[in-house]
Amino acid sequence: MKLLICTQVMDRKESALGFFQKWVISLAPHYGSIEVICLKEGEHTLPANARVHSLGKENISGPAFLRRLRYVVRFYQLVWSLRKDYDAVFVHMNQEYILLAGIFWKLFGKKVYMWRNHYEGSFLTNIAAMFCNRIFCTSKYSYTARLKKTVLMSVGVDVESAHMDEPILRIPRSILFLGRLDESKRPDVLIDALGILKNEGIDFTASFVGGPSKEDSDYPAVLRAQVEKLGIADRITFVGAVPNTETYRYYRSSENFVNCSRSGMLDKTIFKAAVCGCLVLATSRDFAELVGEKYIFEENNPEMLAKKLDIFLSATKEERVQLHNALSESIKKHSLPVLVENLIKQIVI
Repeated sequence: MKLLICTQVMDRKESALGFFQKWVISLAPHYGSIEVICLKEGEHTLPANARVHSLGKENISGPAFLRRLRYVVRFYQLVWSLRKDYDAVFVHMNQEYILLAGIFWKLFGKKVYMWRNHYEGSFLTNIAAMFCNRIFCTSKYSYTARLKKTVLMSVGVDVESAHMDEPILRIPRSILFLGRLDESKRPDVLIDALGILKNEGIDFTASFVGGPSKEDSDYPAVLRAQVEKLGIADRITFVGAVPNTETYRYYRSSENFVNCSRSGMLDKTIFKAAVCGCLVLATSRDFAELVGEKYIFEENNPEMLAKKLDIFLSATKEERVQLHNALSESIKKHSLPVLVENLIKQIVI
């Protein structure tokens, strides 16, 4: 069986989507060949049976409208020229690929599979779903989870990144936020909670790792102003976006990890932090059902988050070990090998 994968980025160093290279590497042994169409291509190392075809975002310039037109033309050229080189299509997150080529794939007998894990959706999502044989998501609160053809999957975290020889010291009483600095990720909730901890005389340091999804976003400046207003600038570091290959350094050097995203996303960072040794606090109801309320706080509730952080920050070494062991045991089924096994059972011709 030959597979076409459509994704946004193929770059192992890309801060948010660099993990996807490991997905392709893990899927490759199970298919005769894999063709990857991506909007932007960067650094990657793939098996011999996997080829990457970029739509050119990394080198096409000019007005936005003309750039998008070139992407679309290039996409149709690839869909047509590669038509004999794939039997099925796996679209990762970007429903636009299906909206553009879904009819073509159906007419030519190509089965279509979409991975889409987000609480938001629209009639366009519903149209894309009509062309899919199966839809995958990790959260039962995802927009697509309501559809009959949707299958809940494992998150697919790369556990190997937690077992590296390089020694990294874990900073006492440290807190990590790692993700996009976008309003949907709600880093402001954590900042408010840190302000509460400061007012209660609780010692901590916090790092915010990541940049905004849009280069011209003013949201990071809004967050910095919030930090200044709360008087906690001396305890907080805004690191900015880092390559995916370097994120493990922040996970492994932090004691606590906080994710404020709404239910319906079940961010992979939650699991990556846990396997790298952090104690995790999140708002996801999927995660709550998996690990229990001890690691959960209510959405948009900085007061509750501050109380939970206080408990983790003041825990003894023995208590932290117990908390982390319980966390690790609960998330074993979300490893990358488990996900790949489930995907190859579903993606068939």
